[in-house]
Amino acid sequence: MTAGNGSSVTLSGGTRPAAARASRVAGLTWEAARALEAVGLDARDVMRAVRAALDEDFRYGPDVTSAATVAGRTLTADVVAREPGVVAGLPVALAVLDLLGEYLVGSTEPGLRAASLRAPGGPAGPAVSGAALVADGTRIGPGDAVLRVSGDAVAVLGAERTMLNFLTHLSGIATATRAWADAVAGTGAVVRDTRKTLPGLRALEKYAVRCGGGENHRMGLGDAALVKDNHVAAAGGVAAAVHAVRAAARPGLTIEVECDSVAQVREALAAGARFILLDNMPAAELRAAVAVARGYEGVRLEASGGLRLGNAREVAETGVNYLAVGALTHSSPVLDLGLDYGGSC
Repeated sequence: MTAGNGSSVTLSGGTRPAAARASRVAGLTWEAARALEAVGLDARDVMRAVRAALDEDFRYGPDVTSAATVAGRTLTADVVAREPGVVAGLPVALAVLDLLGEYLVGSTEPGLRAASLRAPGGPAGPAVSGAALVADGTRIGPGDAVLRVSGDAVAVLGAERTMLNFLTHLSGIATATRAWADAVAGTGAVVRDTRKTLPGLRALEKYAVRCGGGENHRMGLGDAALVKDNHVAAAGGVAAAVHAVRAAARPGLTIEVECDSVAQVREALAAGARFILLDNMPAAELRAAVAVARGYEGVRLEASGGLRLGNAREVAETGVNYLAVGALTHSSPVLDLGLDYGGSC
């Protein structure tokens, strides 16, 4: 296991004074919100994603199986890697534990949540706590534990699948990204993602890319402009599209232009574009485009389309600045992680 930024950080709403526990951000405890924001995630975005996932699991009522078999018991369990990879999503898993109490006590009507989880005879608040044993972005191997969960058995089992769904998916993206980043290491090129993300999970998936050593491209349609082939066709040419977008865009907005030939690269550069996406160009054509771009100051080039892990280094060595890899978010397999029980407490 390669250490990340720290380990064994306990984030449980039940471990702080009552005044601190009452301070919540977006429905989360102060600790959970702080952990999310520390890694650059918006607590409100995470809350929406986690609640959507928990809504699916508890839509038809409580976990009857666990209530009938383990009620009144406590247990400790670790999330353990079954294969090597890079972990991502631990603060999200801890947020699952933080919000789970809304689903475990109260109305059993489908779709309705209760206000809190109250341990028998104890104070209001979570009856389950979690501790991250490594930091997101850490390389892990088979048998490595990444998260420890302790508390009410019904709560732990109720959280299990939602936690693992987030962790395996995000860790899979981080693992795939790390493979690409390793493949281009030392070339000066950087691997970037795209907007090919699952609805509602963009911020989390792009966070996982960062955990794997990649960079984010556009988070949405408005934080940068990307002139693509349909825009060029509608405007009547590359130069016309560039001029139209520059006239409409706010000052300082990055404008990237997709080009599928060296001739289009020349046209875009002559029109003042300084960020060029080179679409589906073979290595020889990429090198030619790089050579043309060297005649202009401050140009950034991004290769896109037809990229595979096997040819990533060849593409990076052409001199491009970025490799755009949509597969990071739309096709990465999950990383196999499981919840192993350490025994009753």
